[in-house]
Amino acid sequence: MLISAKPAAPRRLLRNARLRALACWIIQGYIRLVYATNRWSVEGGEQPRRLTGEGRSFIVAFWHGRLLMMPLAWHRLTAFHMLISAHPDGRIIAGAMTYFDIDTIAGSTRRGGSAAFRTMLKRLKEGACVGITPDGPRGPAMQASVGIVNIARRAQVPILPLAYATSRRRVLGTWDRFHLALPFGRGVYLWGEPIEISADLDEAGLEDARRLVETRMVEMVHEAERRVGHAAAPPIAVEAARTAPPALGD
Repeated sequence: MLISAKPAAPRRLLRNARLRALACWIIQGYIRLVYATNRWSVEGGEQPRRLTGEGRSFIVAFWHGRLLMMPLAWHRLTAFHMLISAHPDGRIIAGAMTYFDIDTIAGSTRRGGSAAFRTMLKRLKEGACVGITPDGPRGPAMQASVGIVNIARRAQVPILPLAYATSRRRVLGTWDRFHLALPFGRGVYLWGEPIEISADLDEAGLEDARRLVETRMVEMVHEAERRVGHAAAPPIAVEAARTAPPALGD
């Protein structure tokens, strides 16, 4: 899987439209192969169904290193858009997503005034859902930026954490410790409970909300790893999980 991190995709691949198209086709084919040859379970799948049944938009939050199998976690409940890095190799990821009827938005949550931010707000207010990797596009891994909370606050939509793990995988030496799921094993998708973000949070409140989102996401990754027989996920952001504040409103 080509991702928006070093090592970057070869320049020739990025320049050549035919090679890019071939790479997109190979990636989507590999995703389908892994999905078809693993035994999958889904927990918490009622959460996105309930929200869409209520006519609510929401943000799906997952870590950059768990991007590979996310397209098949979404069962076309409503229009879905995914925030993808604007870096040149992000075009390959975006191209692969089109095979799953997922539209992409080029940009980053770390630049609140960007066109990507405005586009996400527009899509959410139109009733669509948006997928965001809050540690992308450059990390640190499994540490959420405040951008995802700002978007949820501005659009007044909940954040729905999502994690997956597979029993057979390779953890790559990229900044995000990318999980390359392998065929012929077991897999699990875990959907978390919605995290509601108040519209009137001050700066301290936004930071508390950011840490809450990060903590929930870290916990879900560890739980997903445990469900497929791994002792734990790579020890990233563990300290953040230990020192996070209580849930908002508790």
